Amino acid sequence: MNIRSLTRGDGVVIGAAVLLFIASFLDLYSIDNVPDSVELPSLWGSGPVVFSVVLAGIIGAALVVAARGLPQVPKPAGLDLGQFGAAFTVFAAWSALGNVLDAPGGFDNVGERASDGAPTPGIGMILAFVATLLMAAAAIATPLVPALKGALVPAPRPAAPQPYGGQPQGGYGYPGAQQPGGYGQPQPGQPGQPYGGQPQQAQAPQPPAADFAPFWFAVPVPRPLFAEDGSPTPIAELAPGTWYLAVEQRGAALVAQTQDGRRGVLQDTSGIQRG
Repeated sequence: MNIRSLTRGDGVVIGAAVLLFIASFLDLYSIDNVPDSVELPSLWGSGPVVFSVVLAGIIGAALVVAARGLPQVPKPAGLDLGQFGAAFTVFAAWSALGNVLDAPGGFDNVGERASDGAPTPGIGMILAFVATLLMAAAAIATPLVPALKGALVPAPRPAAPQPYGGQPQGGYGYPGAQQPGGYGQPQPGQPGQPYGGQPQQAQAPQPPAADFAPFWFAVPVPRPLFAEDGSPTPIAELAPGTWYLAVEQRGAALVAQTQDGRRGVLQDTSGIQRG
């Protein structure tokens, strides 16, 4: 799993799942005038609460995080795991709300005298409701709120970015790194470039900025890279946690170069991290 592809919203989901797991070991009920010697059950003492709140919430959180962190997410029966996980978290929050509003269940229907000593929600049940509510809200809001779509673990910043075509140093995928096939340095005979190592000028729909200086950057979330000829089909996908070289600027878009030497247009430059 690539943790650099996780978002801040995923971090909230993970934190809420941890809170739910802790709450599951706390009191399910709270009963007045009960001696200290009486041990009240935890959430694990109720089968309906375990299945509909604890397990549903934890499974939902795991599916949401897996859908974002795995390089290739399986789709059983064509279902999106992220959406399926979000539905699980909503179901867990709904079930927790029902248990908070009606902690004794049918016990309060036995009679007025019996209902006087009916239990109320315990600290574990209340915390479980708060955890599942946060979990469901983060799972639903992450694709919609820009603040939650930011990278949970930002890409490491380089100590000193190397100029375009400079002497490579460091490790693979890092600004100034030695790349296979001379990443950052055109090679003789490379496709799309004439012999001698000079880049071939591409026909751009917009003129490049005259005062532009190449720089390294990383994307907060996976972003498509489109061909320079304006084709709508992406030629590559830029992944978080990897540094790419911006070689031109065309309006609000950037012309970026991948590790294997391919060039394309990054149309969505919002939230990128400069090296």
